Amino acid sequence: MIYFVGPDSILPCCETATINDVVEYCQTKKYLGVDTETEGFDFTCKKMIMFQIGDTTNQYVIDTRHVSIEPLRSVLESKDIEKIFHNAKFDYKFILKWADIKCEHVFDTFLTELVLNCGKKIGFGLADVVKRYFGDTLNKETRNLFIKLEGNPFTQDQIVYGAKDVEYLCRIKWEQRHKLTELQLGPVANLENQAVLAFADMEYNGLDLDIQQWKSLEGANTTRADALLINLDETLTEDSKLEKFVSRYIQSDMFTPIEELRKVDVKWTSPKQVLEVFQCLIPSLENVNGKEMYKHRYRHEIINTYVQYKEAMKLCTSYGEAFLKNLKGDNRIHTSFHQILDTGRVSSSKPNMQQIPADNSFRNCFTAPDGWSFVSADYSSQELNVIAFGSKDPVWLKALEEGQDLHSTCAELVYDKQWLDAAEDNCAYYYNNAKQKCNCKEHKKLRTNVKTINFGLAYGMGPNKLSDTLNISVEGAKELIEKYFQTFPSIKGFLEKLGNYGKKYGYIKTFPPYNRKRWFTTWHPRIHQSKSSSFELGSIERASKNTPIQGASADMTKLALVRIREYINEILHWKDECPIKVVMTVHDQIDTICRDDYLDTWKKDIVMLMEWAAKDIVTNGLLKAEVTVSDCWEK
Repeated sequence: MIYFVGPDSILPCCETATINDVVEYCQTKKYLGVDTETEGFDFTCKKMIMFQIGDTTNQYVIDTRHVSIEPLRSVLESKDIEKIFHNAKFDYKFILKWADIKCEHVFDTFLTELVLNCGKKIGFGLADVVKRYFGDTLNKETRNLFIKLEGNPFTQDQIVYGAKDVEYLCRIKWEQRHKLTELQLGPVANLENQAVLAFADMEYNGLDLDIQQWKSLEGANTTRADALLINLDETLTEDSKLEKFVSRYIQSDMFTPIEELRKVDVKWTSPKQVLEVFQCLIPSLENVNGKEMYKHRYRHEIINTYVQYKEAMKLCTSYGEAFLKNLKGDNRIHTSFHQILDTGRVSSSKPNMQQIPADNSFRNCFTAPDGWSFVSADYSSQELNVIAFGSKDPVWLKALEEGQDLHSTCAELVYDKQWLDAAEDNCAYYYNNAKQKCNCKEHKKLRTNVKTINFGLAYGMGPNKLSDTLNISVEGAKELIEKYFQTFPSIKGFLEKLGNYGKKYGYIKTFPPYNRKRWFTTWHPRIHQSKSSSFELGSIERASKNTPIQGASADMTKLALVRIREYINEILHWKDECPIKVVMTVHDQIDTICRDDYLDTWKKDIVMLMEWAAKDIVTNGLLKAEVTVSDCWEK
């Protein structure tokens, strides 16, 4: 039965009810479907106009333009009543903004469907899921009409649409519960459903941006791009192989200063024209995309300059004036997190905060309010710890236990006498047997080579990629990889085991206790018998090595977010404004802002919470967290 709570309605689709009727019904339930309809997508300025709650028996549709949902606070904040959403972050932010209520104990059918089908290229919207489970079609046109309502009464179709969403959510949840049990994915689904509240809080809190400082960076990058453009022109004119691109005649007019006249006939923003230029140097070149240019950038000065020019232009276009369009109604940046990628890692969009340049000049533009500071904590060598734990390599474990610089320790073993001979006077690596990172010129180079392998091989890096990255021959890269694996057979065995598992079963799992599964859609039982499947098997093998490492790292960061949120909401019990807000996460780093009078306590507690979360997965306790305090966002 559908009940409408709002101005008197005589629509035949529903009965009328009061908000007290809704509360009385909901308080007796163990689970409830919850949904909202809004004026738009920006919670900072677009209002929630309809709120729906109920189960498969009764659904209540509340016109929030006329009726407050404050009486439902105890239901929505209850830890005993499960609230079922589809894409909970969206509804959560609107409920928090326009009703000042934080929802607790949620089950997100959107995230759960992603957990069940991780790696599969299928639709995950509510209409897709309803169609997949029940064969029913949702009318998207009705949903779109809420945006243009402009104060008019809800139609019968809109009330029925809102009620059906709630009913479907309850039905979807039970279908998903059976599949979670069957596939043994309950623990990771629980993790994601707890973590979604922390991601919602981060999206809600947002980040303050120093707009003037941001614009000054754009100006500096524009100046740099202009200088590189001039450098490209000059380099081209100095190379005899490229003389056909130099203009014989320079046309001018009375308004153009002579120093601004270009001597070349190349538009450096045109990939087609740039390819024609570079094919004079590398006849086999097929394109000028980033990957291809990186391979050749140190072999030809003009290509290296072109790469720098493209990088500067990228900073101007992506992180200049256009970026400021992402400011919301409250003049803050509120990114949108995508909580589950194929590996379990997180991305974000509108804007993509995971891709903000690592150069702190950009991050430093995001500032803490007066009287507050950024308190950021990150895991120290998170993925290397995961590899050490999974492979049980004795050298890696000993280096981590004793606080050695792992990359230097590995480089010493891989290069042996070459490493020993490279030591300079007062070498920090050998000083008092400390085995720490040093600045000996040759040590630095050898360490970088092995560091590239340490990170790269876990992600399927082969000789060609290593060759391009280190600017060495492919044969040299092959020899280096072979020597590396001879030195660390445990790591080789660990990675091969992961790769073989994925190829054999068509999916790969992350570490216990979550055992997230990633399915490979190109896999089939007879794939090993097909001569044309070598590419697919190679791709599956690389992903099978990558996913458990990235996935386990993501799982512990999400668990840390859950525990930080519990600390804020349950342990502090702050009566006025809470002194801690979670504002961002990028891979292994969690960023909070903290009121300055609580800094000393929070600096210690955030480290404790992150290391506690890590120990659930890397159970040896070697993975540590480090904390920094600043008046702005830092890497």
